[in-house]
Amino acid sequence: MTIIRFGFVAMSLELEQASPSRTMTYASFSKLADREAAVARLEQIAATNLHNTLRLLKHCDAHHIKLYRFSSKLIPLATHAALEGWNPYLRLADHFQSIGQYVKEKQLRVSLHPDHFCVFSTPREEVLRNSIKDLEYHVTMLEAMGLDERSKCNIHMGGAYGDKPAAAERFIRQFGALPARLKQRVTLENDDKTFNVAETLAAAEAAGVPMVLDIHHYAVNDGGITERQLLDEYWPRIVATWTRERERLKLKEAQLPIKIHASSPKSASDPRGHADYVELEPLLRFLEQAKGHAQAIDCMLEAKAKDFAVFQLMKELKAAAAGNMPHIKILNDAAIEL
Repeated sequence: MTIIRFGFVAMSLELEQASPSRTMTYASFSKLADREAAVARLEQIAATNLHNTLRLLKHCDAHHIKLYRFSSKLIPLATHAALEGWNPYLRLADHFQSIGQYVKEKQLRVSLHPDHFCVFSTPREEVLRNSIKDLEYHVTMLEAMGLDERSKCNIHMGGAYGDKPAAAERFIRQFGALPARLKQRVTLENDDKTFNVAETLAAAEAAGVPMVLDIHHYAVNDGGITERQLLDEYWPRIVATWTRERERLKLKEAQLPIKIHASSPKSASDPRGHADYVELEPLLRFLEQAKGHAQAIDCMLEAKAKDFAVFQLMKELKAAAAGNMPHIKILNDAAIEL
């Protein structure tokens, strides 16, 4: 039997006035004549974002949701060149620590996802420096929360730059040169345009990091890999990247399950876009076939409806379990057993 838990990304559609991503543009920042007051305003916005993040975590716990991805926009302008030397983490320490304490108390699994500008396949030194800076920002937030290396930053490999094999080699080399405290916080995900499952898995194995399988990205960028090949050849190897990570951290499977991403195409004309909700049938079909290799799978829903997508999916799963799929066992409002 396999336990599958579902989670969502950043925002809640149910909670009001709870955005964790309030921001301030540099144009607005630079218009303030008093720089000290401008920085204080940034820190005030960040404090609000962190306060709302704690509200979101309590919302998750109330609905038995154990899987949540923080917003990357918790601290506005954190990596902007004009604010070099600004250290907001000390001023915001109490907020970060409150979040970390709650995560540990409720045994939540949290993560971050640096944006598409964080690319380690780049041939440009400036882009590489900025990518390192961005990853550093994300890792530092997790450290400020006092969270251990179970809490990860998920990234893509980046662009092909006209020569995909060379870009893949460059990713492995440049990522491999990072300090251990950064590398050991990373998971690697296949993308929907460039690096497919096979290419991403090869890089994850070479870099020694776990791979997150995005089944929607696989559907639109399968690299010629059939669904049967995905499940028979690649899925066991993906699972093995998590086994190695658990061995490194001396954890049991339940403490760090394999992680996947799931979403549904927005439309036939926009297959790469994410729909509001996640279609049950394709996801359940994959889980039914994948469950034999793992005792636990954490499934992050990357749907536009956020927490409502989890609620809707569970509603459909409960109906299926009560109908023609009694082998589905509903564990709570955000988890099942297959």
